[in-house]
Amino acid sequence: MTGPVAASTRGRKLVAPPSEEFAGLGLDILRTYRKALRSEESRVSYWRRLVQTRLDLLLAYNTSGRGDGPGLRALLSSERIGALRTALLDVHPADGMPPLPDLLEMWERVVPAGDIAAHAELISDLRDAEHTLSEYRHALHGRLDDATRELVSRYRANPQLCFEVLPLREHIGG
Repeated sequence: MTGPVAASTRGRKLVAPPSEEFAGLGLDILRTYRKALRSEESRVSYWRRLVQTRLDLLLAYNTSGRGDGPGLRALLSSERIGALRTALLDVHPADGMPPLPDLLEMWERVVPAGDIAAHAELISDLRDAEHTLSEYRHALHGRLDDATRELVSRYRANPQLCFEVLPLREHIGG
């Protein structure tokens, strides 16, 4: 076998035993937990892309001494982005996850033209943030995989549970 759910010699999948980690969770709570993890992963991925983009732009202007580059400060300002950006601002670490950097502060930090030290510090902070967000995202993927495995295990053990998520479940079977 190559994992908790592996193919048998007849081509069928074996049912993984229920996980002790999720033993106390009802199916609805497990589904809600998995949905929350997916939502958190989307927020983390969004911020990771923003951090990577700002880092790329800063590195592009690294040798020019022109701060964030011409017009970049205006493009990244709160006034320009406003609610579109802050709608996905809340990224909070869960227990056992790495602490997240102050993303808002890094997002809004202004690098004065010609201030090489401030420029280098922001680049370093953004690199650290990208690394931390990547670690956090990786940990979220692990939790998502565990929750998904548990759902699949429960569905395989009792296929009728699948019908509970259908909007017309009261019409099925009578």
